[in-house]
Amino acid sequence: MRISDLLAIEELRLTLLAGDPAREFGTVHITDLPEPGRYLSGGELVLSGLMWWHEPTDSARFVAALAEAGVAALGAGQAWLGHVPGDLVAACETAGLPLVEVPTEVSFRTLAELVVPRLSGDVRHALGSHRRLVAAMAEGADLPELFRLTAAELGVTGAVVSASGEVIVGAAGDPVRLATAYLTAPRLPARAGDSTIFAVGRGPRASGWALACDGDLLGRADVGYELAACVALERSRMEEGRRVERRLIGQLVAAALTEADLPELNARLRTCGIDAAEPYTVVNATVPSQDTAPGPATPDALGPDALGGQVVEELLGREAVAAVGTPAGPAAGPAMSGGAGSDGAVAVVPLRGRSASEVADRLRAGVRVLSALQGTRVCVGLSGALTGAAAVKGGIEEAGHARRLAEARDGGVVTSDEIYTHALLLATVPADVRRSFTARLLAPLLDYDRTHQSELVGTLRVYLDCAGSWNACAERLHVHVNTVRYRVRRIEELTGRDLSAMADRVDLFLALRDTGTPG
Repeated sequence: MRISDLLAIEELRLTLLAGDPAREFGTVHITDLPEPGRYLSGGELVLSGLMWWHEPTDSARFVAALAEAGVAALGAGQAWLGHVPGDLVAACETAGLPLVEVPTEVSFRTLAELVVPRLSGDVRHALGSHRRLVAAMAEGADLPELFRLTAAELGVTGAVVSASGEVIVGAAGDPVRLATAYLTAPRLPARAGDSTIFAVGRGPRASGWALACDGDLLGRADVGYELAACVALERSRMEEGRRVERRLIGQLVAAALTEADLPELNARLRTCGIDAAEPYTVVNATVPSQDTAPGPATPDALGPDALGGQVVEELLGREAVAAVGTPAGPAAGPAMSGGAGSDGAVAVVPLRGRSASEVADRLRAGVRVLSALQGTRVCVGLSGALTGAAAVKGGIEEAGHARRLAEARDGGVVTSDEIYTHALLLATVPADVRRSFTARLLAPLLDYDRTHQSELVGTLRVYLDCAGSWNACAERLHVHVNTVRYRVRRIEELTGRDLSAMADRVDLFLALRDTGTPG
């Protein structure tokens, strides 16, 4: 059948936007995959609702995949965007691919049945099922409704889980196992027990979602890809609400750090949904390293703060009032993108009957699951329980100190209870300075121990742990007290420090704590 014959069907009201109307096609294929080439054999009229379109560059990539597969023509539906983008028209003209505009009121099923009268009943049913799914998403169906339709129309069941093992929608017997399979799979889709795992969208796996379809769908991967694309669209809708929340919390953070007056701070806090007397905690997070989901055209990796904010939002769900980057300097406004000039992503979490430690426990559970992702460190700090807008600035600083301590520990969750110790001092000193300090104090002892097979460093550690008690140290080491006295004198001679002086004891204690050797 020729494109010109298709255009002649008056009830379809089709419009040719680009290409040669004399081009012939032999079958119809409906898809909204961003790169459907692997499922095309050539000669098709491809019908697409354009649900894959997010920006102009998407059109060139989609059309290139069709052209490479030998597709005869593209029919673009208006239901999703309301129009056919000009960049898609340009891409089709460049590729020499006929482009037909399909009006909103014309269903793909009707079009297919009119132009391909010899299609089998199974194909007709598949076309109708797919069109109903696309139409449902275009009309605003949520994820539970999408999964009900998918089960009814295609017989596919399963669940969507977050990277930390939380069930977003559907039924999953062991969501943590599915999340771990998603995080560790070299390539997706992949089998995980009785399920097939697909990535939802593109981007860092640490803040991603996984579609877990029941059964083996590797032979029907196009179904999984299409369903994952629909889930990604719904997630994009949810993200719109998050953008508003981030703007509001960003204004609160900026006002707090620039020390705005209390009435303004109270107003900002209320716009974030938190009453003046309601307790909350501040969370600060970064993800210094990351891995991204497989797939073509993966976007640039997010910065540590931006990804940290996404991870916190996923770990806490609706419990967190979004997350935004904080500026490195106190006078700057919030770095919404979490760029190099910021100092962690901040989220405000209303406690609502819980303690800050319970929030920390939930974060720790999620971070444990994410630790399966090789090369990724999630670093989270929490303030104590706070009330009132005046406490926001102190909470941001407290959570930031705790997060830096988490980074010094190579990841994890640190609460404010842990930072009011010497560990905070170590966490806020640059690593190269700490190494230099430790080497200067302990190098003579380490060299002496290596040369003489002695135990001066171990003795020093136990002596300090025993608060300078000769007898207690001797008992712990199972040596005579005179041996302890001799070793302590040698330590003082080699380091030039006086172990009867508190200042020197503190210096050596901190140097020992920063060596990473067991105590």
